Amino acid sequence: MNATLTDNYSLFGHETERLLLRKVTWDDFDAWTKLFTSGELALFLGLHPKLSKKELIQLWFDKTFNRYENNLGSMNALIDKKTKRLIGQSGLLVQTIEGERRLEVSYSILPEFWRQGFAYEAARACKNHAFEKEWSENLVSVIEPANIGSDLVAVKNGMRLEKTVFELHNAPFNVFSIRREQWLNDCSRD
Repeated sequence: MNATLTDNYSLFGHETERLLLRKVTWDDFDAWTKLFTSGELALFLGLHPKLSKKELIQLWFDKTFNRYENNLGSMNALIDKKTKRLIGQSGLLVQTIEGERRLEVSYSILPEFWRQGFAYEAARACKNHAFEKEWSENLVSVIEPANIGSDLVAVKNGMRLEKTVFELHNAPFNVFSIRREQWLNDCSRD
């Protein structure tokens, strides 16, 4: 992994077909309350489900800004180009998995925007950008086993289940991955 301190693995200012990507700000806090509609979503994100909605959001934002400040990756706010509404977050995050630093393609979409392809659109943009910039030879997505929707996004993004680990968040998490070599092969066929 070799992003500079100024890059911090961000996609700020990038666009996809339907999305604008920008830095997450405290102004996004209230809109993000819609994410935690159930304790299950907190578990999917490695957070304690017994925390209040406000505590969960505060913890999420604290982690996001800590990542910005310590060059540990960047979540990008996903803004719908048509409506200008926040629909989710996605980014490239530095994770330590079994003692190895890995670059993760991460995505979280507000429930009202599920099943519309936004997670895949954002995840694909993150994967392509990371490999184009040669930030890593191997990308992962770390997913709680019951989170079938995110599994499907990872697979559609060209990833395959690599292993299940138990050290993250004191619970099992599946690690999906794709190598840059595979991405290059897939690009040459398009």
